Amino acid sequence: MLTEAIAGQCRVILVKDQGVYFLAEQGERRPDGRVKLLAYAVGCNPDTDPFDDWWELARAELGGDDFAEYFDPKDGVFTRILHTAHDLMLSATATHLSLEVVPPA
Repeated sequence: MLTEAIAGQCRVILVKDQGVYFLAEQGERRPDGRVKLLAYAVGCNPDTDPFDDWWELARAELGGDDFAEYFDPKDGVFTRILHTAHDLMLSATATHLSLEVVPPA
């Protein structure tokens, strides 16, 4: 997803709606129109996590409203995860979102 955003010279979007995930703003689409590459937050993938679990986790961490937040894929935090085996950790307060690179668990 990140490589796709860089190649397409578009932004990375963090979305909270039917799960919590990142996608390239102008990412490739599947034949049914859905975005092909999504990077789901751990525990927030509606295709693999039980509804009550992912919904409650997303609500507890990011609030009840759906949203989309846009990021520059050339930001240092994305560059670091692209070139290492590290993970991206998202933290949220009532007014701010923070991204941090962390070693794999």
